[in-house]
Amino acid sequence: MRIARALVRHELRLFASLLLWVTRRTHGTREGRPFGHARGQGAMMWGLAFVCVVETAGMAVLLRGWPVVHAVVLVLDVYTVLMVVGMHAACVTRPHILDSTHLRVRDRAHVDLRIPLADIATVRRELRTTHEPAEHELNLAVGAQTDVTLELSVPVEHFTFLGRERRIRLVRLHADDPDELVRALTRARTAPSPSPGRPG
Repeated sequence: MRIARALVRHELRLFASLLLWVTRRTHGTREGRPFGHARGQGAMMWGLAFVCVVETAGMAVLLRGWPVVHAVVLVLDVYTVLMVVGMHAACVTRPHILDSTHLRVRDRAHVDLRIPLADIATVRRELRTTHEPAEHELNLAVGAQTDVTLELSVPVEHFTFLGRERRIRLVRLHADDPDELVRALTRARTAPSPSPGRPG
């Protein structure tokens, strides 16, 4: 049941992302400054969607003599195309968000991690195209690459797609403008705290 609930939640988020994308809106961007991360995968996702559409047309020709089977396969094919486009829409409509206290790191519809700025020990521009799974590390690659690395002084809790808890000390992520994200993070981390006002 837990897996089924996770799948349903994920697919609902994908459909919500499709709606946001069609209406040219984004999710959560009023909270701070958005940093997109979908540019590196657009061509690949549209290519995959095109292949799915071609496969749908091919199956329609092959199964034209079996209308019931054709109808079932058509529904599955359309659903697959929607899921592929939905994954891209989730990337577009759910950017990373930087505010005065947190960096909200996101990946499609299944990762939404809030990292307190005070817990970031170092941030650096680092291009990586290979990512070996490791304990306490979270790699959010887009187009098989990450270009910003965050080392944390305090681990943050991250829950996987199926709900398993992990303690993360290092995050690698992709941003469309990684240099600007690093600069903005550096400024936000080193900005002086506002002075308390005088008591009235």
